[in-house]
Amino acid sequence: MTEQATLNDAEIARIARRVDRPIVLVGLMGAGKSTVGRRLAAFLGREFVDADDAIVEAAQRTIAEIFEEYGEAYFRDGERRVIARLMDEQAGVIATGGGAFVDPETRKLILEEAIAVWIDCDIDTLVERTSRRDTRPLLRDGNPKEILSRLAQEREGHYRQAHVRVVSENGPHADTARAIIEGIDQWMT
Repeated sequence: MTEQATLNDAEIARIARRVDRPIVLVGLMGAGKSTVGRRLAAFLGREFVDADDAIVEAAQRTIAEIFEEYGEAYFRDGERRVIARLMDEQAGVIATGGGAFVDPETRKLILEEAIAVWIDCDIDTLVERTSRRDTRPLLRDGNPKEILSRLAQEREGHYRQAHVRVVSENGPHADTARAIIEGIDQWMT
């Protein structure tokens, strides 16, 4: 975020009343989609769901197991179906996996039926955040900084199609959530 978000509770409530569809958070792994998403949902008085958690629950397998047993294409197909179901079930905040918005069908669905918010983040911060847990299948076989840099380059064109872009920095998650609300307000205007 380049400037401090300054919304008060009344302004947040006014914007929340105008949001008539799900808010879907996209971006690279480690950008803060789940953490910021929870805070954003709380501000807006909406439910929060992490699509990856919903996939694990539906498949009764970890994402790493799905990748290993069936491959990425199979995972992306299931991911799209889960995101579509989540969007149909609620107009809350949905955090997606880092590759979800890269899939053309999933991206089209999100752009047409939700407010897509790209949480962007610098590579060094992503490396630090993703190093906290060993649950990222795409980071297991190589240098995380090189992999994340490559993914950022490959996916940026897709992420840029999101309706709103916010930069996440190492500050309070509430600041990023407020910046998202401001971005949504400007987009809806």
